[in-house]
Amino acid sequence: MDAAERSRERREERVEQRPSFSVVTGGGLDARARAGVSPQFLSRVRTVVICALVFIALGACRVALSTATVSTLQANSALRSQIKEAQTLNEDLQVEKSVLSSSSRISRIATQNYGMSLSTNREVLDLSSAGTSADATSTDAVSATTANGDAAQSVTNTDTASPEA
Repeated sequence: MDAAERSRERREERVEQRPSFSVVTGGGLDARARAGVSPQFLSRVRTVVICALVFIALGACRVALSTATVSTLQANSALRSQIKEAQTLNEDLQVEKSVLSSSSRISRIATQNYGMSLSTNREVLDLSSAGTSADATSTDAVSATTANGDAAQSVTNTDTASPEA
């Protein structure tokens, strides 16, 4: 056992002879390499990323506004063309209406197609000579005069009152 005790003593002597090892935090290039990314660098990167996102968002808003403007202008152009077409159609219909509703055309169709003619007789009814009082009398007159043979029609109504005492 003596040998075992001696080996233990030798080991203990070796451990005591060695200087103690202690870790010191701090300097050197190696410490900076192991430290990683600095907080200042991270804050600068965040600032740059936020500025880039704001710039992209503003660009997207500009593109959206431009697109909306172009689509509105195209819709306005289409409406203008539709309005012009409607105005042209309105003018054409007004001309056709005036042609179709002219009294000379209506008279010509009545005489040629249906054998109708304007009356030249004039009927007058005089109630004052009958001995009774009348409130009003009416007279309808129809005359036909045109240079080209077409008939024109005019009607006049006259109200007269003749009190008898």
